[in-house]
Amino acid sequence: MFIANLDQAPDEFEGHFVRKSSFSAWVPIMYGCNNFCTYCIVPYVRGRERSRSKESILAEITKAVAEGYKEFTLLGQNVNSYGKDLGLTYAFSDLLRAVDAIPGVERIRYMTSHPRDMQEDLIKTVAESKHICKHFHIPVQSGSTRIIKAMNRSISREAYLKLVKLIRSYVPDAVITTDLIVGFPGETEEDFQDTLKLLEEVDYDVAYTFIYSKRSGTPAASMPDQVPVAVKKERLRKLMDVQNVHSLGRNKRLVGKTLEVLVEGPSHNNPQVCSGRTDGNKLVLWPLGNKQYEIGSKVKVHIDRAQTWLLKGSVIE
Repeated sequence: MFIANLDQAPDEFEGHFVRKSSFSAWVPIMYGCNNFCTYCIVPYVRGRERSRSKESILAEITKAVAEGYKEFTLLGQNVNSYGKDLGLTYAFSDLLRAVDAIPGVERIRYMTSHPRDMQEDLIKTVAESKHICKHFHIPVQSGSTRIIKAMNRSISREAYLKLVKLIRSYVPDAVITTDLIVGFPGETEEDFQDTLKLLEEVDYDVAYTFIYSKRSGTPAASMPDQVPVAVKKERLRKLMDVQNVHSLGRNKRLVGKTLEVLVEGPSHNNPQVCSGRTDGNKLVLWPLGNKQYEIGSKVKVHIDRAQTWLLKGSVIE
């Protein structure tokens, strides 16, 4: 289950870590949001940002490791703001380094990062870490600076592209994903074309794409120039067609390589096939044969084939 935005998350995130599986857990590090994006209801229903203490987070993860958990996803509506409400000089990158140093932690993920607040120190921390996944999910929502401004996202297209360039300079093989909304009020064909061009410039591994829908109580719901549903659907189709080409192309670059994969268990579609995920969160399938793989263990998989949404290969003994 991938939750691109915490306003889509269930209520149980308001508490201690949530079990994703027998080896993987979500750990909330903060609640609420200060950003007031014009399409989002979260600041109104969950309030301002509230960070948990670093001591409680680290103690919770240490306890979870003792219970057998290996992979942790740190959660916040904007994790890059961690600690600011407490007046801390202790930044999110400091927290990541502390979690990275906990014995027994094997993989660290986090979401979601607001691209406006992602600093070079965070990127450098990921690049130099042992266990932080080289996966950067940086939601841009639109490729048009005009629409980004109307969304109150507080970043320009040019600044976003500079951030992508910085990430690739530190982590050349980084997996970069994003969220995109089509049909935001006032979006013209020119604005939409800017979004398509952004896909070409960034070359995302994956884009999570959504049609804009009104959220009662948000500023965008009463904005003029609402885009017709038929136009939104057609734009979404075109967007997905372009992104699918890039997703397949990014995956094809991995054919012939051997990747470390965390075992998740038999495939839901075929019990004779085992599944797992790479550091970059890519789904990998390989034949079970006569072997059994411990869930949560790591294996080396040689990638033989690439598809748009997954990779197929064989285990290197």
